[in-house]
Amino acid sequence: MTTEAAAVPGLAGQVLAAYGDRISLHDLYDEAGAPVYHDLAAVDTTEIRELLRSVRAVPGPVLELAAGSGRLTLPLLALGREVTALELEESMVALLRERLVEAPAGIGKRCTVVRGDMSVFELGSTYAVVVLGTTSVSLLDERGRAGLYAAVRAHLRPGGRFLLSTVDVTDTDGDDLDLEAVGVSGRRYRMIEHWRAGQEVRKVTILPPQRHIPEEGPVLALTTSIRVLPPDDLARELALAGLRVVARHPLPAASSRHTGVLLEAEAA
Repeated sequence: MTTEAAAVPGLAGQVLAAYGDRISLHDLYDEAGAPVYHDLAAVDTTEIRELLRSVRAVPGPVLELAAGSGRLTLPLLALGREVTALELEESMVALLRERLVEAPAGIGKRCTVVRGDMSVFELGSTYAVVVLGTTSVSLLDERGRAGLYAAVRAHLRPGGRFLLSTVDVTDTDGDDLDLEAVGVSGRRYRMIEHWRAGQEVRKVTILPPQRHIPEEGPVLALTTSIRVLPPDDLARELALAGLRVVARHPLPAASSRHTGVLLEAEAA
């Protein structure tokens, strides 16, 4: 097992250790992880209904940050809007472009894809709505979030809205949460989240269920670190950055451990 795999905490670390040097460890958003991310994201409808309802209330072009492989991009385009989709990872950009080409009725022609960092960007345009879904704000540290807020303010039209989702976490299930998920392909995944009460970051590891792992050959394991950002904390940060939260929309719970909220903010 690699040094990186040995550093994975909790139950996931124990599971990886059992496979020894067979483990091939990658980041969830790199070239090896991107197809798995897309497979899982394509069946996740969390926040889409609530987000689209808020977007409909504010006419005009939409800027989507951390667009990934298009989980929210295509529903936004289906509203008839012009959408600019910003994404940092080249592997995700490639997947998004493929999906836009395959999209029905040429709706992909209303989408401009930009490779860029959500914590520092300058697009030379303003937007009625800026969207940051899939709790992607939790991928940024404090400095990165400050850069995000400043860039969002600079790109919001008067009366515009900034929509971002976050998840609060409780320790009702102990340190480790062990779930099985099914992707749009029908493929099954074991997802293990490690988080101890009070920690600022939760670690998520994804690998095949034990029954689907062959006796020989490499075992692909994917990891990502996600910050715990309670809605109240984000609301305070936004206020300090000149973005006032005007509404909070509860989101369907992914588990008894997670409480999701969609925040709706405007320039103060």
